[in-house]
Amino acid sequence: MKNYQLVLASSSEYRKALLKKLHLNFICASPNIDETAEANETAKEQALRLAKQKAHALASIYPKHIIIAADQVAMRGNIQLHKPGNQENAIRQLQKSSGKRIKFYTGICVLDTTTMSYKIDIDICSVYFKKLCTHEIKNYVLLEQPYNCAGSFKSEGLGIALFKRIESDDPNALIGLPLIKLIGLLKTFNINLLA
Repeated sequence: MKNYQLVLASSSEYRKALLKKLHLNFICASPNIDETAEANETAKEQALRLAKQKAHALASIYPKHIIIAADQVAMRGNIQLHKPGNQENAIRQLQKSSGKRIKFYTGICVLDTTTMSYKIDIDICSVYFKKLCTHEIKNYVLLEQPYNCAGSFKSEGLGIALFKRIESDDPNALIGLPLIKLIGLLKTFNINLLA
C-alpha cells in the first residue's frame, strides 16, 4: 500500500468511527458546502453530487492527498427526510415513518488531489419500520435523542428496535459511510487494505 495522506471530508463522529474500522491513518476536515437540493434532482443524483462537492471543496487545502467524502439522502416516498434538530420534530418524523419504508441513498467520492482524478459510487439501503405507537416513539427519542440523524434514529444503537427489517449490501452505509464501496474505490487508487 502506498503511503497516502488520507482526509475524511466530514465532521461526523459516526463516519469517523466507521473509517477507523479500516485501520487507516486519516485526518478529518469539514467541507462546509451548501447541501440544498437542486431543482428536479433525484435523491441518487443529490447524494452523488454532494459527495463529489464535499471532496472537491477540500482539494486546494489538501494537495497530494486522497480525500474521502460521503453524503446521505433519506427518502420516505417522495419526501426527503432531514435531521430533526429537536425532540418535537424527531417524534413527528418517526410517527410519519411508522409502518413505512425509508430509502437511504449514500453517495461516496474518493478524490486524488495530486491528479484530481476521482471515483464515485452509491449504496442504496431500505429500512422498513415497524408499526410504532406514540409511547414507543417518545421513549426512543428520549433515550437516544437522535436530533442530528436524518430519519430521527441511530441504527447503530437502540434505533434498530424500530425496524421490521433492513435491505442493504452494507450495514455501514446506513450509518453514513458505505465501507464495502469505499474499499473498492480505494483499490482503484492502489490502496489495498489487505496488501
